[in-house]
Amino acid sequence: MELALPPKVTDRAFARLAEIGAAGDGQALRVAVEGGGCSGFQYEIKLDTPAEDDLILEKAGEKVVVDSVSLPFLENAVIDFTEELIGARFIIENPNATSSCGCGTSFSM
Repeated sequence: MELALPPKVTDRAFARLAEIGAAGDGQALRVAVEGGGCSGFQYEIKLDTPAEDDLILEKAGEKVVVDSVSLPFLENAVIDFTEELIGARFIIENPNATSSCGCGTSFSM
């Protein structure tokens, strides 16, 4: 499936993956969209092994993967990493979301 505007990954997110050594363990950052959460959909972000039908976004050997079901929900989204007083985490800036909850992991379209 070819998207007009696939998701983008920031240099900061790729740098964090390099810091935790994901590629050295054969892992990639998986970003998926699932039904649920307080707004209807929620992001699942975890380290995982890439699958054959994943979209693979790669830089300097580090990989971020998105499954084919989640791709339409993440068109033109930005996958980033942030460090704040409340903690550090990967975040999704999704222009397709019409609303989101306070935790930032749940959204509606």
